[in-house]
Amino acid sequence: MGESVNDNSDRNVNNGIANLLSARKTLKLSLEKSKGLGLALDKAGPRLEEINQRLPSLEAAVRPIRADKEALAAVGGHINRAVGPAAAVLKVFDAVHGLENSLLSDPKNDLPGYLSVLKRLEEALKFLGDNCGLAIQWLEDIVEYLEDNLVADQKYLSNLKKSLKDLRELQNGEGRGRLDGGLLDAALDKLESEFRRLLTEHSVPLPMSTPPALGEQQCIAPSPLPVAVIHKLQAILGRMIANKRHEKCISIYVEVRSSNVRASLQALDLDYLEISIAEFNDVQSIERYISRWGGHLEFAVKHLFEAEYKLCIDVFERVGLDVWMGCFAKIAAQAGMLAFLQFGKTVTEDLIKRVIDGVAEIFWELKVQVELQRQIPPPSDGNVPRLALVIHRSWKHEKFQEKLLITEILNIIKAIELNVEAWVKAYEDTSLSQFFAMNNHWHLYKHLKGTRLGNLLGDSWLKEHEQSKEYYATIFLRDSWGKLPGLLSREGLIVFSGGRATARDLVKKRLKAFNEAFDNIYKKQSNWVISEKDLREKMCHQIYQAVLPVYRSYMQSYGALVAQDSSSSKYAKYTVENLEAMLLSLYQPKPGRYGSFKGMPTGGKFDIGATDLRRTASAVA
Repeated sequence: MGESVNDNSDRNVNNGIANLLSARKTLKLSLEKSKGLGLALDKAGPRLEEINQRLPSLEAAVRPIRADKEALAAVGGHINRAVGPAAAVLKVFDAVHGLENSLLSDPKNDLPGYLSVLKRLEEALKFLGDNCGLAIQWLEDIVEYLEDNLVADQKYLSNLKKSLKDLRELQNGEGRGRLDGGLLDAALDKLESEFRRLLTEHSVPLPMSTPPALGEQQCIAPSPLPVAVIHKLQAILGRMIANKRHEKCISIYVEVRSSNVRASLQALDLDYLEISIAEFNDVQSIERYISRWGGHLEFAVKHLFEAEYKLCIDVFERVGLDVWMGCFAKIAAQAGMLAFLQFGKTVTEDLIKRVIDGVAEIFWELKVQVELQRQIPPPSDGNVPRLALVIHRSWKHEKFQEKLLITEILNIIKAIELNVEAWVKAYEDTSLSQFFAMNNHWHLYKHLKGTRLGNLLGDSWLKEHEQSKEYYATIFLRDSWGKLPGLLSREGLIVFSGGRATARDLVKKRLKAFNEAFDNIYKKQSNWVISEKDLREKMCHQIYQAVLPVYRSYMQSYGALVAQDSSSSKYAKYTVENLEAMLLSLYQPKPGRYGSFKGMPTGGKFDIGATDLRRTASAVA
């Protein structure tokens, strides 16, 4: 029995171990399955994410299946109509893309070839702009149809609309630069760089060991750039103009060439151009600087700026007059021409200031000088004394005191009038006094009428001098030449039988008196002068009219009475022609003579410069 119990215990132990082993095996299998499941889950995660990402495209792909059957059937026709034009556009796009490698290369290696490829790109873009309209029209129709009938999803439609927008810009010429990543703009940028390189490498400052002396000639090449380089620059400009990008090339040209001219001028030592007026010590120092300035300016103009002017024409002749003229103007300004001009202006202002100051001193003393002339005897020939009116305005551009100047000018005119009045009374010869008064009143009237000074003095003042001239002219003619016709009286010359000898004696007596009176007047007045041509001609004509007709008639009637006399030349002293020539030659100005006072001969009207002198009551009071 004990053995039986032991046997049972052993069996129970063995069964327990077997169960444990079985459980261990089961757990191990479960762990392995769990591990495999974990690995499977790890692999399934990315696949699920991928599926999740593909769902929108799958949804878009199956959208046509969910669309209306009739809409799906009609969409094919729309697509077929757009395929042809779209394919043509795509073909040109492919051709443009094929030019990329050539256009992204360096133009320096083969500029003509580069420009040729660029022109092909421009032509392709123009073709697209001119011919993609039909493709745009049909593609727009497709987008509209897909959107209205819900045949495509919004993302797909959005991409289509963006592509259509780019095509429209291309058609309008707005998107050419962005085509194929901005290929056109990149090519034009390379051409600008080549334009600068050509200019920079061939722009060499003019070599000068020493500044040229005044009048020194230097041998300079006809053109600052080789002809081949000019042709390349012109070719680049042609493409730039076609693409409206030439303004940058113009700026580059001005920058490089003006810098080159400045470098050439540096050897001339032009620091003196910055000297101010205050730094000029005396006239000799000014003359020294002016001499240097003249030589340098001549050299700069003839050998630098003239060459730049011609080069501007050569390079930009196909662009237009405004362009190359503008380029040259900018080059001249930036290279230093303005400094030359400013120096000239500075020197001119300094010299003119000294002249103006000197004239001003004379002007303010003019009235005193006029008054002093009153003490001098009047002109012996009755002519007009020469007086100068000079106006000074502040050189420092200070406020102009107009009233002060007006008052001073009026005082001078009044002093001149007082001189004339004094001199009229100073003549012992009454006829010469009348002649002088006539001369001067007419001179004042003629040379002030219609001028600003004349307007200031007023019409009544001018009219008074005109009337005075007429008055003195009338009494002058009456008291001198007007007496001659009365000497050729016909009284007592009716010839009766036996009275011819008596008539002859009367004619001789009267002709002798006429000749003596004429000789005295002519001898005295042949030295008198009327400087104004119109007055001179008028007076000579009036004297002619007063004397010659009476003399001609008298000689025609009674000249025969003395013609056969042995002393006939003593009485018939002048022929009518001789007398006419003598009368018409009176009062001529003598060469080198301008009256009794030294001065310039009057050649025109008095004027008072740019000052606007308006007549006021106080001004003529």
